[in-house]
Amino acid sequence: MSTDIFFALCHALPACFTQQATATAQWHKAEAADVPFTEEATLANLPQLILAQHQYNFRLWHVEDTARRTDVDDTVIAKCKRTIDGLNQRRNDLMEKVDTCLTTLMTPALPRTHNPGLNTETLGMAVDRLSILALKVYHMEEQTLRTDVGPEHKANCTKKLETLVQQRAALERAVLGLLEEYREGRKTPMVYHQCKMYNDPSLNPELYKAAGK
Repeated sequence: MSTDIFFALCHALPACFTQQATATAQWHKAEAADVPFTEEATLANLPQLILAQHQYNFRLWHVEDTARRTDVDDTVIAKCKRTIDGLNQRRNDLMEKVDTCLTTLMTPALPRTHNPGLNTETLGMAVDRLSILALKVYHMEEQTLRTDVGPEHKANCTKKLETLVQQRAALERAVLGLLEEYREGRKTPMVYHQCKMYNDPSLNPELYKAAGK
């Protein structure tokens, strides 16, 4: 594989980020079935993998909204908490799979350099942040369109919306910049494993101690 993979990713990833925003609008109109994906590390599979990861953020966002209600029974909040734990686990799992796919694609084309630097954030983490920003942009824009609030609320939300749009565009540029650093050998990609413990009954002391009673 040649450095053409970096050129391909510079075109594929922005299209995936646009897809995050498009899907957000679509899923608010009609609930979507689970996004199908395969873990095979190919450029063709990457968009579906990123979209599947975004879908878990989408679902997580709305359950977290419900969890903050104060007019419902505690059993509803407890159910939300368990749902949030499961969704967050899958969100992180898929973020790692995005990183694995990207790293597998890039590694054969990386130049041999002496002690290349590491980035504080992986591409998969940036993809996750862009997913959340797509959700923030959508919901902040909703606030600017409300008819049951005053002009001050709309003005405040319009200003925040502008900030979110700018931040999302800046992060997209940063992703492309990181790809360039990988291509030039100034940085090296890696998969940052989250190693979440709270859902694992063998690692969460509250779970394994309770099971041993």
